[in-house]
Amino acid sequence: MKLIALILGLVLERLATEVLHLRELRWFDGYFDLGIARLKESPAWLLYAGVIVILFIPVLPVLWVSVYLAAPYASLEWPEFMSVVLWTLPYLLFAVLILFFSLGPRDLGSEVDEYCEAVDAGDQARSERVLTEICEVEHSDTNEIEAIEEAVFVQATNRIFGVVFWFIALGPVGAWLFRTSDLLRRRVAYSSGRSMAGMEAILAAVENVHGVLVWIPARLAIIGYALSGSFDDAWNRWRSYELKSDLPFHRSNDEVVACVGKAAMTGLLEGPPNSIAAAQSAMRLVKRTLFIWVTVIGLMTIFGWAV
Repeated sequence: MKLIALILGLVLERLATEVLHLRELRWFDGYFDLGIARLKESPAWLLYAGVIVILFIPVLPVLWVSVYLAAPYASLEWPEFMSVVLWTLPYLLFAVLILFFSLGPRDLGSEVDEYCEAVDAGDQARSERVLTEICEVEHSDTNEIEAIEEAVFVQATNRIFGVVFWFIALGPVGAWLFRTSDLLRRRVAYSSGRSMAGMEAILAAVENVHGVLVWIPARLAIIGYALSGSFDDAWNRWRSYELKSDLPFHRSNDEVVACVGKAAMTGLLEGPPNSIAAAQSAMRLVKRTLFIWVTVIGLMTIFGWAV
């Protein structure tokens, strides 16, 4: 069922471009701001517990619906229970809906296409805006090759691979938990950018919690990049990075994904070395990796290792 829901969710994301703005979930900002205000008043030793509570409150409705849909089959034995529940139409539709809203907040491929079109047309204001959205920091030089490459790989983890991994691991609850974690991370980073007063410890706590959720899907994405591109270059860069890196836990995920992804692109860059070619090649590698993930999940489903 998860394979079917995953495929439907990915297809729906590509087709429903008119309603993609709904996935930005701006109405969560007020809730996160309230949570941040409470965290500022909390002692340091309660920060991580507070972050976890903020994350789990939005997850509770998804958990409740999942349990409600499974309730009629609660008396069944476990193997029969799983086979019945996970193939019911209501649960499938619910899983697809949650997955659709968990992927994002915007379609990465569409943003990369928009960035390339803006740079090609010489629309500096538009290209700067899109590059800033992808990188999550302001950029004035829209032809920053390394910046766009790294941002595509980092955002692929946050927007796609993290969601897919936790969906396969924990179903709709896992996908929504990861999405909520990324939304909170973005909001705290935005708030700290406006005023760092009392935000340092909160930002570190939120990024560390998100980093825990990202750690496994980031490494699995790296393996996919190596298989999709230059395996030797990617593998050597990964080993070299792990031996030399002394970055904080939450930052190491982004750094290792970016550096290994760029290494895997060796020999794949089409056209002259500019930001357009870099963005397109990076996105092409992400799509290949996603195809490998779906293929592996399909094989796991066939052999009974995933449902």
